[in-house]
Amino acid sequence: MKPALASVVALFVFASTGCDMPKKNVQAPVTLRVATFNVSMDASNYLAAEDWQSKGAEALPQALEDAHPQIRAIAEIIQHIRPDILVLNEFDYLPQKNVLQQFQQQFLAVSQNGEAPIHYEHAFIAPVNTGRPSPFDLNRDGKTSGVGDDAWGYGNYPGQYGMAVLSRFPIDREATRTFQYFKWRDLPGALQPLLPGTHEPWYSPAAWAEMPLSAKSHWDVKIDVSGYALHLLVSHPTPPVFDGEENRNGRRNFDEIRFWQEYVSHLDDDFIYDDQGRRGGLADEQRFVIAGDLNASVESADNIPGAIAQLLEHPAIQGSFTPTSAGGLENMPENPQAVEHTASWRKRADYVLPSSYGIRIIDGGVFWPREGEAKAELVESRESSSDHRLVWLDIQLR
Repeated sequence: MKPALASVVALFVFASTGCDMPKKNVQAPVTLRVATFNVSMDASNYLAAEDWQSKGAEALPQALEDAHPQIRAIAEIIQHIRPDILVLNEFDYLPQKNVLQQFQQQFLAVSQNGEAPIHYEHAFIAPVNTGRPSPFDLNRDGKTSGVGDDAWGYGNYPGQYGMAVLSRFPIDREATRTFQYFKWRDLPGALQPLLPGTHEPWYSPAAWAEMPLSAKSHWDVKIDVSGYALHLLVSHPTPPVFDGEENRNGRRNFDEIRFWQEYVSHLDDDFIYDDQGRRGGLADEQRFVIAGDLNASVESADNIPGAIAQLLEHPAIQGSFTPTSAGGLENMPENPQAVEHTASWRKRADYVLPSSYGIRIIDGGVFWPREGEAKAELVESRESSSDHRLVWLDIQLR
């Protein structure tokens, strides 16, 4: 694996022909590594199912305190790949516990199995909709439990399946935008779920009026990469399964992905509003990277057709480069597309997609060693680390 790329050289071009001409500063290209990793650091990886609701919020803090082997393995993978900017999916949001700081200080900053420690001076974490109680019977089972399917995003406790960003470069917090409360109904052409065999809405009018688009959240995290503004567009759409004929999760997944399509398109985007009260999508000629577990694949029959193509085929996005691994192919040798898989359940679900503007792709990959190769034990099972694989991309800002 190549070492982390984070190099910048100040370049000054002088026009010197004997004339007293003004100096012109020319910004040099910057290379860096961006990665996304669904780390499965939530209660479902540490507790029996019957304890998720009652003890779930204590599971990750206890696992960190116990130096759980799964967390050590996650840290070892990160230290091995050494991304400069890293998105973490399924990292619980527990603001009273400082779990992100604890993970950094006690695991990433400490050598794991001989790997060099890695330090991130900057981090971003914010609330998510998973486990946030709603007062409605969202799954229409006759109960209003406020958890599981009746939470605004599926979760057994507030903050389950959260997200975080770690960065070696400064994060512009004032310019960063979150869209946790953007309403699904406010997305033009929203795929509102219907009762099977009818034209009647699945959700009650009151529930639909309050339903957020994001199962977790959507973030535009603005990062200053040695003078370049880079927008990290982070999300984790709901899986397009665990529902019924109404396909409410499949429809939500499609529209959660479509939000980014609209956000980077610069067309009639005044309908977009963030939690900070600002309107509009991303301005033209901005460098961005869409990163996260998008729960969508061109191979999947569970997704609404074209879900991920909304991004992969968008002219503002470089969607043709596909990170690969030998381990993915070994996991499903009969399928040539398995080299692209990012999850043990044999699909490409995790993406790092840079903008067409201002970014050149240098290299990329999926951390998935083959059996018998170094560190293969780290991806042996979900209990070893995660059922997802770290996906990385080396890019040049220019």
